[in-house]
Amino acid sequence: MSFWAVSRGLTPPSKVVPMLNPNQRHFLEDEVRYREKLKLMARGDAMEEVYVRKQETVDDPLELDKHDSFYQTTKSLLVLFQIMGVMPIHRNPPEKNLPRTGYSWGSKQVMWAIFIYSCQTTIVVLVLRERVKKFVTSPDKRFDEAIYNVIFISLLFTNFLLPVASWRHGPQVAIFKNMWTNYQYKFFKTTGSPIVFPNLYPLTWSLCVFSWLLSIAINLSQYFLQPDFRLWYTFAYYPIIAMLNCFCSLWYINCNAFGTASRALSDALQTTIRGEKPAQKLTEYRHLWVDLSHMMQQLGRAYSNMYGMYCLVIFFTTIIATYGSISEIIDHGATYKEVGLFVIVFYCMGLLYIICNEAHYASRKVGLDFQTKLLNINLTAVDAATQKEVEMLLVAINKNPPIMNLDGYANINRELITTNISFMATYLVVLLQFKITEQRRIGQQQS
Repeated sequence: MSFWAVSRGLTPPSKVVPMLNPNQRHFLEDEVRYREKLKLMARGDAMEEVYVRKQETVDDPLELDKHDSFYQTTKSLLVLFQIMGVMPIHRNPPEKNLPRTGYSWGSKQVMWAIFIYSCQTTIVVLVLRERVKKFVTSPDKRFDEAIYNVIFISLLFTNFLLPVASWRHGPQVAIFKNMWTNYQYKFFKTTGSPIVFPNLYPLTWSLCVFSWLLSIAINLSQYFLQPDFRLWYTFAYYPIIAMLNCFCSLWYINCNAFGTASRALSDALQTTIRGEKPAQKLTEYRHLWVDLSHMMQQLGRAYSNMYGMYCLVIFFTTIIATYGSISEIIDHGATYKEVGLFVIVFYCMGLLYIICNEAHYASRKVGLDFQTKLLNINLTAVDAATQKEVEMLLVAINKNPPIMNLDGYANINRELITTNISFMATYLVVLLQFKITEQRRIGQQQS
């Protein structure tokens, strides 16, 4: 086009400036800096003013293990999941070009999980058959007892979803664990100091023990509050309730670790800004922050089916238990049986609150709090290269929001609590309207 215009004595059209997204712009700037570095190397000049992103290298597995404090402090929960057969991932031998955490359908961990699952399923099937038989053959049973049967029958079905919801996502869980391992070593190489997780080791052990103690307490309370709840039924519900508690503990630990990593990165950035020529390090900090945001997204992707089933069980159980308790109070007054239903309601809502609240705090610490510290930097006191790197880091935060998302199904935050409560209230109002209408009709027939 330009040659055609020049040959006819016309003014050639100006060049069209392309519109680049942040990733394309970052890549282009790295290429320009790399060319400048090559020119300086050819002339033999110093290269202190030119910073180029470090090339990815294969890390030593022994060094990865040395700095993988997150795995070392949370190993007890991982081993507990392996014993329960919930998530049979394993630690690979320290060999190069081999991820530290892996998942294989032929591993001994998976074989053990299949064995445990088979034994547990046998007990679940026996209990399920007994409960369904009693539910069908006792039509004159009180309403609250029928509600108990519906709740505990629905809990038994979560056992059959375990291979689909958990084992199938084993490779994604291994990817998430490897992201934590690589991130800690990358953080150490960039900042010169490791990420320290204070009190995480005793906290993990405490949550492992507490998850099983809470499961035993809940099942025994139902055994004493329900006349038809036999003691051997509890052996089917112990691992199911403990699994729900352990997944809540897993979510709490990871969200806590995200906040700790973000705070460590923020402190390292503040220290670097006060030093000389901080632009040489800010690019690496930007990559560290983006990796941390991607890890938060990978957590929801790896456990999407499990936590999706988790939320559905909580939603269904809470509605049924609340409706059953209110209906029985209206019909026969408050008794100890309704206390058991309220225990289930508070237990389910407590789990939902912990998951949503911790996800909210993790997103705020990694996103808003980190962004606020960047905005408080006095850009007039730093050089132009540092100003540019700070702006690029703010753009990266804006384009990669740290959102806890269940693989596109739902965002886990405080809004999910209010949404669930509003839906529950709507369903309860409709169900209670039917209940009140039925009572009026029975009263009119009796009169």
